[in-house]
Amino acid sequence: MKVESKKVVTASYELYVGDGEDREIIEVSDESDPIVFIHGMSGLPEAFETNLIGLSLGDTFEFSVSAEEGYGEVDTEALIDFPIENFKIDEGKVPDGMLEIGNFIPFSNEEGHRMNGRVVEVHPDFVMLDFNHPLAGETLHFKGKILAIRNANPDEISHGHVHGHGGVIH
Repeated sequence: MKVESKKVVTASYELYVGDGEDREIIEVSDESDPIVFIHGMSGLPEAFETNLIGLSLGDTFEFSVSAEEGYGEVDTEALIDFPIENFKIDEGKVPDGMLEIGNFIPFSNEEGHRMNGRVVEVHPDFVMLDFNHPLAGETLHFKGKILAIRNANPDEISHGHVHGHGGVIH
């Protein structure tokens, strides 16, 4: 069986960003905790899934995904200043540790969609949050192995996610 659309794929991988000596490991999904997804329905970057098409059980992979094909370039319009007053709650104070550089603050937009803003600057009167994906602007380097492939069942396809081991349990 080969990786293709609507197959449940189990894989281990390492994700790196940067080049040469500046290469930094961002995520590891090893054989004890692999990624399990329905090919074509995962929400992973399309270029990641495309690079796996045709691989078989036990095959290894190593490829890069450009920022444009991954999580996009950094969008400067997603850098938004908020008045510091928005973060004051108890007795008009900002909770200790909330506005540390790098922290993620949960938000909902007008339509109720949840998103996280990463604190990038803190000033006396305002806070700048970055709503870009944390890997926006990065070339993604993947190295891994296909651990299992199976047909997705009709319930998994209709729900859009894997059920059971490695997936969602209803």
